[in-house]
Amino acid sequence: MTKPGVSITTFGCRVNQYESAMMAQLLGSQRTKATAQTDVHVLNACTVTRLAERKARQAARRLRRDYPGSRIVVIGCLADAVEQGLTQFDDADLLAGNAWKSHIVDVIRRAHLGERGLLPPIEPCPLGEERSRGTQGRARAYLKVQDGCSRACTYCRPTQLRGLPRSKPIDSAVSEACGLIRDGFPEIVLTGIDLAQYAPSDATLADAVRRILAIKGLARLRIASLNPAGLVSPLITAFASDDRACPHFHIPLQSGDDQVLHRMARGYTVSKYLEAIDTVRREIPHATFGTDVIVGFPGESDSAFANTCQVAQDVGFINLHVFRFSARPGTAATGLPNPIPEDVKRRRAEQLDQQWRRTRRRQLDNRIGSTHHVLVEERRGEQWRGYTSDYLYVHFASDQEIPVGSIRSVRIIAVVEDHLEGTIDD
Repeated sequence: MTKPGVSITTFGCRVNQYESAMMAQLLGSQRTKATAQTDVHVLNACTVTRLAERKARQAARRLRRDYPGSRIVVIGCLADAVEQGLTQFDDADLLAGNAWKSHIVDVIRRAHLGERGLLPPIEPCPLGEERSRGTQGRARAYLKVQDGCSRACTYCRPTQLRGLPRSKPIDSAVSEACGLIRDGFPEIVLTGIDLAQYAPSDATLADAVRRILAIKGLARLRIASLNPAGLVSPLITAFASDDRACPHFHIPLQSGDDQVLHRMARGYTVSKYLEAIDTVRREIPHATFGTDVIVGFPGESDSAFANTCQVAQDVGFINLHVFRFSARPGTAATGLPNPIPEDVKRRRAEQLDQQWRRTRRRQLDNRIGSTHHVLVEERRGEQWRGYTSDYLYVHFASDQEIPVGSIRSVRIIAVVEDHLEGTIDD
């Protein structure tokens, strides 16, 4: 049974999704949609781009209009940005930074008492004390094992807001994974602000992967976005040695041009990035890759953008997220010379997206006639939907009642827009 008094709406990354599930658990409820009975609306808000902030503002204004008697709480990176003077947010009753997420019960108490404004900064609780039991009704659960970042990429605001890297002790991570599996989640996704900086005193990310893969009852293990520095040989070997380790790697590229990467302070060159991809492919030939790309970074010439398009073409990403550069006050990139006009950013984003869709379509066409194991995640009408281990989205029809979280063999018969269509084969 859910508690009708609090709703939680999540914006942004998988870490935020984990933390929303953790807050719901601490409140003794699952996340609910806003209703007439909701008296506190929590927005777990992101500030990585202007668009992310705008979505939170729009949501707050909509809630104020639809539920005028309720209270609105903004929690997370956006509230931390307000505290640091990087932005303003006048559409909430109460704002609380990321460290308050572990104290959400107190935050809601303060909201009920009518407290307003920005809660003072507090020390974050140790990551070993953070736990989530996932979100009911889902087939996968996120497991946050790392927070913070010390890379200081010139465009990145979360680096300022999340603080220095912190890692969850490996025993705590394994214990939490055991709990998620007992609660019925067949797939676990390891996540963090910068997983490549996961470094508890007694373990590595590869150690965590091996320990979690040893848990009885686990069907699949994924890792979320991982910077190139994290693609080390022990981790790749751990994934190559177990079929339950999903062979899909989301490795942010951001730019395919060395000069732009230098201005971004990404810490690698294009050749180093491609070397990491090749290293994975040597050990896991069937691996697929996803990435993030920023277009329109200050000083990005036409040739620099062309280099990015070429790298994307050469790698053949199965997933690609294109972002137009968004200057964030307080970051070093905001003051860089030679800003790119918005219409150029938009044109480049569209061009790269169209190129990627053509490349991806050819990859999807090559799957027709093959059979894949699909983790069933939802049903819509007579269609079941889910993902393959290498992160291809599959729809298939069946008149059987198939439990969410089960794995079915599906033969691919067609490509429809952005997904594969199949028929059940078991």
